[in-house]
Amino acid sequence: MPLPWSSELAGRLDRHVLPFESLRGNPLGDPAERPLNVYVPPGYDDEPDRRYPSIYVLQGYTGHVAMWDNRSAYRLTFPEAADGVFARGDAPPAIVVFVDAWTLYGGSQFVDSPAVGNYHSYLCNDVVTWVDAHYRTLDAPAHRGVSGKSSGGFGAFITPMLRPDLFGGFASHAGDAGDAYCYIEEFGKATRALREYGGDIWAWWDDFRKRPGATKSTDMTLLMTLGCSAAFCPEPDGTVVLPFDTRSGRLREDVWQRYLDWDPVRMVPAHADALRGLKAVWIDAGTRDEWFLDLGAQAMVDALAEIGVTDVHFETFDAGHGGIDYRYPLSLAYLAQRLSPSPATTDKP
Repeated sequence: MPLPWSSELAGRLDRHVLPFESLRGNPLGDPAERPLNVYVPPGYDDEPDRRYPSIYVLQGYTGHVAMWDNRSAYRLTFPEAADGVFARGDAPPAIVVFVDAWTLYGGSQFVDSPAVGNYHSYLCNDVVTWVDAHYRTLDAPAHRGVSGKSSGGFGAFITPMLRPDLFGGFASHAGDAGDAYCYIEEFGKATRALREYGGDIWAWWDDFRKRPGATKSTDMTLLMTLGCSAAFCPEPDGTVVLPFDTRSGRLREDVWQRYLDWDPVRMVPAHADALRGLKAVWIDAGTRDEWFLDLGAQAMVDALAEIGVTDVHFETFDAGHGGIDYRYPLSLAYLAQRLSPSPATTDKP
């Protein structure tokens, strides 16, 4: 059982702060200079000619890189847990990249949006390019993966679909999918919460920014509603519109369709060739997930099977949406095995 203090890593965690071109001039005025943490496994400095697979880790909504240092009782931080995977030899060594995609709205959903900024380009063009230039990666999609939880799991779902030239595997923990279940209940909650503000999300936003964050019980619902709408369904000029009427909650079908176009389950048929080429697919979720992401996970597995992708590591387990960080090193080991030049013969980490 881990002690509640940090311990020395067998590998090394490099902490960088770097300017990224894709984020310059973003609509929210968020910094283009971002932290980027890169973990290298034990032995990296001793074998200067060896190259390694790389795995990019994305956080959930409101997440940022500094949160990887948060410590819970009886659990390691993820960088420590990742280090343990490689120090014990549970998987072939890999480089692990911790990506920051925080925004003023709490998150970016890792997409390019005229209302938020070009966070998909930032991840794929800027971060991957920089890491490949400064670390000894195996620069091919067969050796590059992406992993995340919740909104980060959504990013892990869509990124290999959109950029099969870069990513050859993913792991999604309770990733946003199955939008009809995942989001619509939140729209009802948001509609009720906005009664206090005359149905005006911007009146709430003004109030939210004048007081300590998340001090009202409805703040997180409204924050995610605003942020996800800004990511998924803004007007081409960057105007943020909500996919529902704020008085009745009735869906605005044209705007809601833009939301649905980003549902990973619905994206599968259009990206079948990219998905069939993946070397590693890990999908899991808790059976008590508050956003029904266990159903989204099953729907994603079924959609993949319909296009012939059946070599999938799929699990559900007794948990809600939170407290599942112990799953991360399991999928990390799986990705490292599958994305290494000589992958293990089993899909079990």
